[in-house]
Amino acid sequence: MSATGATGADASDAPEARGAADAAGATGATGATGAADATRAADTHAAARDAAAGAAAGRSPGDRPEPGRRSERVPARGRPGGASRRPWAVAAGGLAAAAAVLVPAVAGTGAPSGSSADRGAVRSGPGAALGRPASATEPGAEPRPEKCADGSNPAESLKPSGASGKAVERIEKKDKLVVGVDQNSYLWGYRDPATGTIEGFDIDLVKAIARDLLGKDGADRIVYRTIPTDQRVPAIQSGDVDMVVRTMTINCSRRAQVAFSTAYFQAGQQLVVPKKHARVKGFDSSMRGKHVCYASGSTAEKMMKTPAYAGLGARPVVVPNQLDCLVRMQLGEADATVTDSALGAGQAAQDPSVELVGEPETLEPYGVAMNLEDEDLVRRVNKVLEDYRKHKWKSSYDRWLADDMMGTEGKKPAPPEPLYRD
Repeated sequence: MSATGATGADASDAPEARGAADAAGATGATGATGAADATRAADTHAAARDAAAGAAAGRSPGDRPEPGRRSERVPARGRPGGASRRPWAVAAGGLAAAAAVLVPAVAGTGAPSGSSADRGAVRSGPGAALGRPASATEPGAEPRPEKCADGSNPAESLKPSGASGKAVERIEKKDKLVVGVDQNSYLWGYRDPATGTIEGFDIDLVKAIARDLLGKDGADRIVYRTIPTDQRVPAIQSGDVDMVVRTMTINCSRRAQVAFSTAYFQAGQQLVVPKKHARVKGFDSSMRGKHVCYASGSTAEKMMKTPAYAGLGARPVVVPNQLDCLVRMQLGEADATVTDSALGAGQAAQDPSVELVGEPETLEPYGVAMNLEDEDLVRRVNKVLEDYRKHKWKSSYDRWLADDMMGTEGKKPAPPEPLYRD
């Protein structure tokens, strides 16, 4: 089994299967997942369902659910373009679990004076993260973009080109685009429980790239492979996928391992905590001794392992995917989650008993990740992004993110400006 996990794509590459999300019930687990993990995931699913039902009944994460209580699905609000929310689509290990009614607001809580939550209102969304880079030396440092050892900005990419080289020709020859995605990040890349299809802001971009590479019906030739956070780079390096489009932050350490497109979104590391009885108030002394959750291989993990953040004294709870942290909070096994503000907004949309607090701690530009050798593909994707920013980015933002993300200082939502190094 490949590092990308048992997705079913390997057995469903026939033309009639193209465009399917590998196979119904793909879990995105790693190759080591077996019967024991499946049992654990099923148990977690059942527990999360009951915990989420508690949120619908007004109980906060950490409160024990009433025995035998079943969750109630609440009709979703209509979305622009005819789409509709299904806020019960919380996932644990790739399994759908029930969540509570959706609330559109993502706002900070009244943290004690002097905490990081005092620094201003929650700011998330494109170009909105006025925060610290993942390499910040201490909480509260002045915001600035990350710089690599050579002084360059890691978000600098190759100039766009419509030319076809070895990588583009490889994709055209096999007549399919294999993409690593997430299936349990609500609004970004998640499996719709009603249709079984993978949808979201990231998926809209995948379809635009596929149409450019494979023609108007290119979206029907996509093979989605769901992969956990810490398998994104290995999946690219091994050739299991042509690219990864999965809220993947461009940073210096990753740029040495994979090639990135220009940035198509910008977020920042932020805290998600229960609305009621929150024990963690910010990146401060309130973290000491508390269980703080983040995904393995994420920029949140990198940040929390730096000396100053580790010195806050939090007890790490490390999981394969960031959404598993929401389940841990629902079960009372974590006091807070550190994740991208964009993903945190998705968690708050799924479960209104949690919320984002404070300001983002980092600048997190998202890019499409590809193999270092596939320079022609990088340039081609950057060409797609040039047009996408002008004509399609805003409509996708309005469809998926506008209700749950906020712009910065009154600015209209807009994608980050592209940076080039050649």
